[in-house]
Amino acid sequence: MPIELAVIIPTYNERENVAPLLALLEQALARTEWEAIFVDDNSPDGTSEFIRGLAANNRRVRVLERIGRRGLSSACIEGMLATAAQYIAVMDADLQHDESILPKMLERMKSENLDIVVASRKIEGGSMREFPRARVWLSTLGSRISRWVSHSDVSDPMSGFFLVQRSFFRQIAPKLTGTGFKILVDLLASTPPGVHIGEVAYQFRMRQRGESKLDLAVELEYLYLLIDKMIGGVVPTRFLLFVLVGSLGLLIHLSILGLLFGRGHVGFLTAQTTATVVAMTFNFILNNIVTFRDRQLKGWRILSGLLTFYLACSAGAVVNVIFAQRLMRAGFPWYLAGISGIAVSSVWNYGVNTIFTWRSTRLQVEE
Repeated sequence: MPIELAVIIPTYNERENVAPLLALLEQALARTEWEAIFVDDNSPDGTSEFIRGLAANNRRVRVLERIGRRGLSSACIEGMLATAAQYIAVMDADLQHDESILPKMLERMKSENLDIVVASRKIEGGSMREFPRARVWLSTLGSRISRWVSHSDVSDPMSGFFLVQRSFFRQIAPKLTGTGFKILVDLLASTPPGVHIGEVAYQFRMRQRGESKLDLAVELEYLYLLIDKMIGGVVPTRFLLFVLVGSLGLLIHLSILGLLFGRGHVGFLTAQTTATVVAMTFNFILNNIVTFRDRQLKGWRILSGLLTFYLACSAGAVVNVIFAQRLMRAGFPWYLAGISGIAVSSVWNYGVNTIFTWRSTRLQVEE
């Protein structure tokens, strides 16, 4: 019989949870033709090799191993594109999602001809159980922001547990950003009006094995996704982040200049030089963490990258002055000349640093 349901499970260091999850899926989907596609980002704990061992004796199990790249959303997308099943479920490998509601989600999708069915913690019958208040509050805040970005009334857009029709997903796939860890937000924000969505309540469980992947980098990925969905079609998201970082650097510059020169501690030249170096260093560090997080420099490459950043931005300052001065001579108002100079130097700095400081390199296998 053809496979009806594919369960896409992104993994990173989840070896201990794979076998228990498969056992639970076997029990929950006993009356369904299904397959489990694990998408593993080259886990150091040998998750992918362990899954291959299981797949050798279990026709339902497949593994896609990705080398040199990571990301939950992009992993889900690749797994979803790799199946021929009519219905596709996405869930985590950490056993926090209740696999027992999959038949109910599938039945509702079929009977009501829905495009998406979301497993929700926010409707009657669902909950986050023993999670700390702070975690619940952050989840609620994230859901409110996500609903605004996705233009939908889904109660739990932050859910990582959902079901989608393959034909519908294929239509939406080219519009997906593939950024961050909230693939459902990306999916909903890329969906045109008129989509048919249903929700099924479930009890979110506590992680029993392994470590949570929620950290600052993951939260920054979520911020990137939100910005991209709001203005990504008008202004490149990476460029906007670069400009925002530069704006923060300007505040740092003025603060240091005011502290050193404004209070008479040192002369203007010394104060201006110090403020410039500190602001540029701040900009480099923040851009390395946020703007170019997918090309983040590490180890000794940070030093060479910093020097390249200094040179590129110094040249950008020269371009700024020359361009603004020419506009002034052409009769433009001083404020328009100044703003234009800043705009030109921003584009210069972004372009040069993208090509040289954070240049895209070949994928490398992590050791």
